[in-house]
Amino acid sequence: RKSTAAGFPHHALRSIGITFSPLTTIKMKLGLLIAPLSVCLGFAPPAYLPQKIRCGNTQRFLSDYSEDDAPREQSRFEGMQREPTANELAVIDDMITKLSNAKPYELPNAVSRAIRVVSSPRFFLRIAERADEATDAMEKEKLGALAENLVNTIQAVVSMTEDSLDERAKEVEKVVKAASEENGEFLVPLSKERVEAMRKEVEGLEEESLNEAFLSTIDAWMNKAHQDGMDGMVQIMQTALQIYAGTVISRARVRLQANVAAAVSGEDQAAADALVAAKEGESSAASDFLEKLLHIDTNEWEMEIRKGIESDVKKEALVSEVQKTMESVILGLENGSMAQRVQAEYLRELVTRIEAI
Repeated sequence: RKSTAAGFPHHALRSIGITFSPLTTIKMKLGLLIAPLSVCLGFAPPAYLPQKIRCGNTQRFLSDYSEDDAPREQSRFEGMQREPTANELAVIDDMITKLSNAKPYELPNAVSRAIRVVSSPRFFLRIAERADEATDAMEKEKLGALAENLVNTIQAVVSMTEDSLDERAKEVEKVVKAASEENGEFLVPLSKERVEAMRKEVEGLEEESLNEAFLSTIDAWMNKAHQDGMDGMVQIMQTALQIYAGTVISRARVRLQANVAAAVSGEDQAAADALVAAKEGESSAASDFLEKLLHIDTNEWEMEIRKGIESDVKKEALVSEVQKTMESVILGLENGSMAQRVQAEYLRELVTRIEAI
């Protein structure tokens, strides 16, 4: 759908009497950018992906899909398949404002933390809309410069992170392979042993490995599996996302607890860690129980929640603990990032399951 004019330099078009509004200019830049990005970020699935998977009825909540859906070329993550809400648009506007005021050398770091959002068509179109709506000439110029700088920055970031993406792909491959039986087959629903094998692989990864590139790889493979009609593999990818969410949220809670202890005690981090270890027995029942839920298969949530509530865990206290975690952990993540979307969806589902008991 690219305009035939998109291949001509602007000065050549102006020489024959054709000019562009800021909106048209940015749209053209976007069209030229998205093509190479779709190649760089559209990771291919590994060669071992099975063509036949035995499937049963399983409950899904991360990136739910309908078997009647036609194959789509978009992300399987919730929130990336629709127009942004008013709140999400406000987040985009906030990001645009901050990036437009940032110094050029600060852009690569900011873009790499939210590459999927910043490189999306919606993000560039919003810049264009704001440029057209702006009445101040300096504001128009600033937004136009931002669009141009983002194009160059995104291309540089994509180029620099190719090696990192390859590493993350190898790590995702290990996680998915852990879901296979001894004979190499993938049986869905996954057995408890297979889920725990996947969990062991994820929990063995360093914190820097569980980043946006890791999620981008799962997203791309899950989308490819859906297009190929491999619904069982989609379920395995969803399980990987659930394990990822539980793992990183648990780590963030521990880190936050250590930071709070350091602030309260006035000691350095090493002393704070020792203080946290010494006070483990003082943790609330709800906090301890939430940690347990973060490290088990989501299909076991209802049974475990029911058992916990029937013993020493108060339902209201557990919901409050999850909500505190959302406020302290999720809101501290990069706005609009995949990490924020996946972890927030995971905790929202957990609240729903708790309230349903």
